[in-house]
Amino acid sequence: MYGTGLAKGLLLTLRHFVDSYVDDIRYGFRKYHHSTDNFGIRQGTKTKGVITVQYPDEKVAVPERFRFVPFLIVEDEDHPTRAGKDWCTSCGICAKVCPPQCIWIVRGNDPNTGRPVPEPEAFFIDIDICMNCGYCAEYCPFDAIKMDHDYELASYDRTTHHIHDKERLSKPNSYWRGIAPTRAYEEMLARGTWEHKDAAKEARRGAASARSSSSAPAAEAPAAVAAPAEAEAPAASAPAAEGATPWSEDDAKREERRRKALERKAKRAAKRG
Repeated sequence: MYGTGLAKGLLLTLRHFVDSYVDDIRYGFRKYHHSTDNFGIRQGTKTKGVITVQYPDEKVAVPERFRFVPFLIVEDEDHPTRAGKDWCTSCGICAKVCPPQCIWIVRGNDPNTGRPVPEPEAFFIDIDICMNCGYCAEYCPFDAIKMDHDYELASYDRTTHHIHDKERLSKPNSYWRGIAPTRAYEEMLARGTWEHKDAAKEARRGAASARSSSSAPAAEAPAAVAAPAEAEAPAASAPAAEGATPWSEDDAKREERRRKALERKAKRAAKRG
């Protein structure tokens, strides 16, 4: 029947209106008393009716996927090897995909060689232009830029307060894990480590070098035993005498794969010919 939905909506509004007074009578002034933490009760599932949030003394908890002004992730100060180092490599992808083009990046250069280094020298975001879409965080290949939960950014001075520089945008990795623990965990699973990709690579290189240095004395021992045999065959030991490094197992496998690939390519070319 025409108008039934309108009547149901009005009845629902009336029920919320009545429930709000019933809820006030049930809790009394304890509901709004600041001596106890009743804000959680008013925001809980058992609360009925309309509630009033006493802002700014009380603030509604934002969801974990809430998006506001982006910020840059840097390593925590207690990190053993990369304290305070940027996750951002100044690749510029965030600036390219930004719809309103509110991101400016200046890539750093090595003062000795003049070559670019993978870290930003300057990073600016105009928050008045930013539309909080989250594209920059979505497309960042290093998980270095995230969307913040801080929405209290109003001010009267646009020039100094609404254009955020690198110092203001940089926040530690622990801050991101605190405001979005679920998303941080999902990214860790996709990345394979809690660390930055470069930090994980450096750790793997360090472990590999430690293994090679520990296995070096064991490789030198058989050489001393085989010295008489080398004296009988000087031609075979000539490359070792010249300081040539023998292939590792990985290099041998790589060369074998390359040889087989060239053979397959030659066979295909012969069939086409």
